[in-house]
Amino acid sequence: MTNSSPDGSIMSAHGIVNRFGKQTVHNGIDIDVAAGEVLGIAGGSGSGKSVLLRTLAGLHTPQAGKVLADGRPVADLLPAERAAFMGMLFQHGALFSSLTVAENIMLPMREHTQLSNEEQVPLAALKLALAGLEPAAGSKVPSALSGGMVKRAALARALALDPRVLLLDEPTAGLDPTAADGIDELITQLNDVLGVTVVVVTHDLNTLFSVCDRVAVLADGKITVGTPAKMLRDKQSGVHDFLSGPRVDAARAAMVGTAKPKQQGAEHGK
Repeated sequence: MTNSSPDGSIMSAHGIVNRFGKQTVHNGIDIDVAAGEVLGIAGGSGSGKSVLLRTLAGLHTPQAGKVLADGRPVADLLPAERAAFMGMLFQHGALFSSLTVAENIMLPMREHTQLSNEEQVPLAALKLALAGLEPAAGSKVPSALSGGMVKRAALARALALDPRVLLLDEPTAGLDPTAADGIDELITQLNDVLGVTVVVVTHDLNTLFSVCDRVAVLADGKITVGTPAKMLRDKQSGVHDFLSGPRVDAARAAMVGTAKPKQQGAEHGK
C-alpha cells in the first residue's frame, strides 16, 4: 500500500448512508482523514459516532457509500492487510477475559503474522511499554486491572502490528479525570513520536480541545469538520448545540495553554 492517497488523505469515506430500520443515522456524509492528524468525532447521543468508526474500520457495511484506505476500498482488503493498516480500541476494551494481557496483545500477531512465540513475547512487552504499562501487567488477566489499565492494555493490543491508523472508541469513557488525562497524553505521544494517525470518537470535551487537530461533529445525519477553534464559531444548530454552554466554557478555560503546539492558532486545518 502507498503512503497516502494523492490528496493527502490516509482514509476517506464518501456518501456514507447508515440506516437502522426507519432511522437514518448517516445521510450521505463525507469525511477525509489526513495522514498524521488526530481527528475527533463528536456529537450527541444517537448521532452515530461509534457506527461511523465501525464503518471506517470495515466492521459495519453501510447501505450506501464507500470507505477507502490509501485509495483502496476497505472492504477489499485482506484481513492481514486491514490489521496491518489499522488498529482499533473498542469502547469497553474488549479484551479476552481468559487470556493474560500479554496473550491479548500477541493474539493479532498469531492471527496475521508468521512470528514465533519467542519473537512475539518481546514485541508484546514493547507494546505494553508504549501504552504506559509496567512489564508486570503482561502476566495479569483483564479482571485484575483498573479501568485505566484496561484501556491502556487494549491500546497496546491495537498497536500490536504497528498500524498506521488507530481508531479509538471512547478511550476516556468511565475513567476518573487523572486517568483520562493520562490517556489523552498517551494519544498525543503516540501521534507525535510514532507519527500514527488517530481517529478518536469521544464525548470528552477535554480530549477534543487538547488532543485533536480537527473535530468532526455529527448532527441530524450530517457531518461538519474543522479545527476546534473554527468549530466553536460554527452557528449551525446541531454543531452549536453540542459545542456551547457552561460545560464547553469550562473545558475551554481548563485547556488554555495545554493545546497541542500545531493547534495553537491553527486555522489552516488539515
